[in-house]
Amino acid sequence: MTNSPILILGGKGKTGRRVATQLEARNVPFRLASRSSAQRFDWYDESTWSPTIADAETAYLAPPVGPTGLAQAGRFIKQAAAEGLRRVVLLSGRGVGSPGRDFAVYQGQLDLEHAVQESGAAWTIIQPAWFAQNFSEDFLRYDVLAGELRLSAGAGAEAWIDTDDIGDVMTAVLLSEAYTGQSYALSGPRTLTMTEVAAELSAATGRSIGYVDLDPEQHVAELVEQGQTQEDAESVRDLFAVIRNHRSEYVSDGVQQILGRAPRDFTDWARATAQTGIWAA
Repeated sequence: MTNSPILILGGKGKTGRRVATQLEARNVPFRLASRSSAQRFDWYDESTWSPTIADAETAYLAPPVGPTGLAQAGRFIKQAAAEGLRRVVLLSGRGVGSPGRDFAVYQGQLDLEHAVQESGAAWTIIQPAWFAQNFSEDFLRYDVLAGELRLSAGAGAEAWIDTDDIGDVMTAVLLSEAYTGQSYALSGPRTLTMTEVAAELSAATGRSIGYVDLDPEQHVAELVEQGQTQEDAESVRDLFAVIRNHRSEYVSDGVQQILGRAPRDFTDWARATAQTGIWAA
């Protein structure tokens, strides 16, 4: 490791914020890169790339969503490595590139993984399951507040992971080169269906929260109505199709491998999150 600040791309997102907090607590220098940072960075404005890359040796890359954003991130990492970036830790998705889980929605993420692996920079890839914080810090929070999880997940289950665990993993990987050249899948300790998630959230909040299984195209229409772009809404639909088709019903041990402890359970996360008032009516 050197004293060069760690570059955090996606520093305003759920994982980037947590990585920044962890690095700050350890007095590790870092530099956030976003459209509102001192040195402006925009995935879709390539003129901002070289100034952002300058003097960076290690980067945490949390890519934008959707096929277009993932393609831009692939182009960025190739340029960054050519301009001196020595090491990158990539946030990907669980199931990407795994045999038997070759859903089309993963193709953009798989292409980005390949771009990172072929860039010439040392790399580590972290592939987490769906974030529990999607229910508190993202679009699913509004479903919780409305008392209905309106999703196209069918009866499938997912091993939801606390994003704090992802932040801990990312920080450990950024601060050690022992994980170079490896991919790690992360998840929570058990799988839950959306009906079970609704029950957990009901118990944590003391409110009645149900699950409405939407037709996938209806799901897209409702997301667009809520303000998402058509491309992003279709990407969300396709990611939920993985759950709907029962292809996420397994547990991954990456948290245990890297941190030497079990991941946080969804019940514990939901109870603690409810106490913050984020779901207060």
